[in-house]
Amino acid sequence: MGLISPNLIIVFVEYYPRKIDEKLEKWMRRREVLLIRGPRQSGKTTCLLHLRDMHGGSYVTLEDADALRTFDESPKEFASRYLDRGGILYLDEVQYSKNAGKNLKLIYDTYGDSLKLVVTGSGSFDVKVQVGGYLVGRAAYFELLPLSFGEFLLWRSPDLSKLFETWRREVKGFISGSGRIESSPAFQNEFRALLEEFVVYGGFPAIVKENDPEFKRELLSNLVRTYLERDVFFFFNIREMEKFRSLLTYLSLSAGSMLQVSSVISDLRMDFRTVENYLSVLSNTYVTMLIPPYHTNPVTELKKTRKLYFVDTGLRNALLENYLPLQNRTDGGVLLENFVLNELRDMGFSPKYWRTTSKAEVDFIIEVDGNPVPIEVKSRGKEQRGFYRFVESYSPKTALVFTEGDFGVKSAGKTKILYLPHYFV
Repeated sequence: MGLISPNLIIVFVEYYPRKIDEKLEKWMRRREVLLIRGPRQSGKTTCLLHLRDMHGGSYVTLEDADALRTFDESPKEFASRYLDRGGILYLDEVQYSKNAGKNLKLIYDTYGDSLKLVVTGSGSFDVKVQVGGYLVGRAAYFELLPLSFGEFLLWRSPDLSKLFETWRREVKGFISGSGRIESSPAFQNEFRALLEEFVVYGGFPAIVKENDPEFKRELLSNLVRTYLERDVFFFFNIREMEKFRSLLTYLSLSAGSMLQVSSVISDLRMDFRTVENYLSVLSNTYVTMLIPPYHTNPVTELKKTRKLYFVDTGLRNALLENYLPLQNRTDGGVLLENFVLNELRDMGFSPKYWRTTSKAEVDFIIEVDGNPVPIEVKSRGKEQRGFYRFVESYSPKTALVFTEGDFGVKSAGKTKILYLPHYFV
């Protein structure tokens, strides 16, 4: 056995688990190209390096000018270099290549039996458009977003994370009508403190790992600056940055509201094409999302207007430079509503909102086995009349109300309504 040099320092970097890990593992031994898309700094590079540590292979980033040049000009030669290095090539930051789709197809068709491709692109890289057309039937797609609250708890408090997962299973069971709520709120002060940190600072990995609030704020400011300079300016070639910043601020103040494009045009004095282009950029780069209305009655219910939310509440707060605690904010209710929406999406639902022409409204509607489930998110006070109007009109089997006060199940006609704290989702 050889001796280890006393001057050799071995550094073991702790890996923080993500939900995507289990999904990717199932595909690692298959032939398909794995395409991972997500916003800047959501952990895609860390994910690739973890896969390399687990399965072997070679990691290359196309941020490297030499690697990019060879990939663009000689894709087969580029790939052949890595055939005998573990049989897996992890290709990072593919959005830098204008020929990414064409070249990946060529590499796959040439070396697909001997070289596995795992590829990432930031939000500025529309995988399904620029690559998907070339890799039909050859690729599997994944998204890596900022941390969910469950992942955040797993990183910050693994013991509470186990309790949270139990709650989540019970809530999903209740929603489907196949389970009961056996648990009750516990360690409420700890959960509320963790929830507030998560809602205020968001779920980007580097921000979650940092404990000092001052450094969290600086990291978020840097993320906004990098996003504007790299994704918006460089990749999307948007030159009127002041207009774009104005729209970002406008939307940050409008989170949780119905987006009226005509009002944006009027208030910011922008033309329709510019506003639609900017909104598309924000959606493709995982900054904002628009949810549609739920409707079955074409006469009395809204059908077109969408509501605006943010993929990460910390990024939204950074745009406003507002990191106040929830109890000191006028938009605390909006942040909690945005949080619940993100968690519902993490649970696999596709939430919509409900509003009638007479302005009766429910925050979110999800569908389970074709049945609607209304969901209200309250920071204080009682649920609004729109909630009970929906219950009376549709007689859903179950409903949820997130609130600071009540906990338990009540009935309204044939509907069982579960009242629960926000962190219970």
